[in-house]
Amino acid sequence: MSLIPILMLVCLLATQTATAGAIDKLHRFLESTKTVRADFAQIVVAKNGRKPQQSSGTISFARPGKFRWQVDKPYSQLLVGDGDKVWIYDPDLRQVTVKKVGAALGGSPAALLAGDGTLEKNFVLNEAGEREGIEWLEAIPKSPDSGFEKIRLGFAGADLKAMELFDNFGQTTTLLFARLERNPQLSPATFRFTPPAGVDILGD
Repeated sequence: MSLIPILMLVCLLATQTATAGAIDKLHRFLESTKTVRADFAQIVVAKNGRKPQQSSGTISFARPGKFRWQVDKPYSQLLVGDGDKVWIYDPDLRQVTVKKVGAALGGSPAALLAGDGTLEKNFVLNEAGEREGIEWLEAIPKSPDSGFEKIRLGFAGADLKAMELFDNFGQTTTLLFARLERNPQLSPATFRFTPPAGVDILGD
């Protein structure tokens, strides 16, 4: 499974002053939420519409800059941001890729969930209407090099329920969140990663 959608997922939580609708809910969510833990189900659909790829796991983040994205099914994969570096671990390949936080996230969606609240300079936010009881906002990156066309966030009441990511290759990634906890106590060890013995380490 491509790591690009995962990197793109971990970011959409920085905002600007808003007046109504989903943008206002995002603004309030950010103001009142420092840590999050949730289960997720992910569906990736290619441009040609071939059989979707499905995965599931858990996500945790602590703003600013720390996150843990654990894919459990169908294949194990781990993404950890410790505030300085991002560690991408693929157990099947026995490989770890290390990137500086700025280089790994930049203007990507990863800056939105675990960001420091200044990311509005990288996105234009628009209301995107309501579907099936979920209010949506759309974030369009200002940089042409971001790797994706737009991101949508869906709120039900005050709760973040879904994300949709549309990349520059016509691929769509949908994330559905369940059992989302706001401001849980998270151990500092959640956001630390030590490469297992014998793995290849690439990057910074």
